[in-house]
Amino acid sequence: MDKGTLTRTIVLVAALMNQILAAFGKSPLPFSQEEIEQGVSACITVVAAIWTWFKNNYITEKGKRQKEAIEKAGAQ
Repeated sequence: MDKGTLTRTIVLVAALMNQILAAFGKSPLPFSQEEIEQGVSACITVVAAIWTWFKNNYITEKGKRQKEAIEKAGAQ
């Protein structure tokens, strides 16, 4: 797994965990409850999800082979 994929995955997992905790009234990030209610948590999750979805993530073995083939062909 390359650095970009790992970074995007970690950010997405952190955002999703924050969203779940916020839904249960917890505040794991340093924002006030009022700010969370205004959508800070939701915005973080949406941005992380779009960022993760947008980028090509070669996580499976098939994906890794595809990446290798693309790099070998010089298409990336």
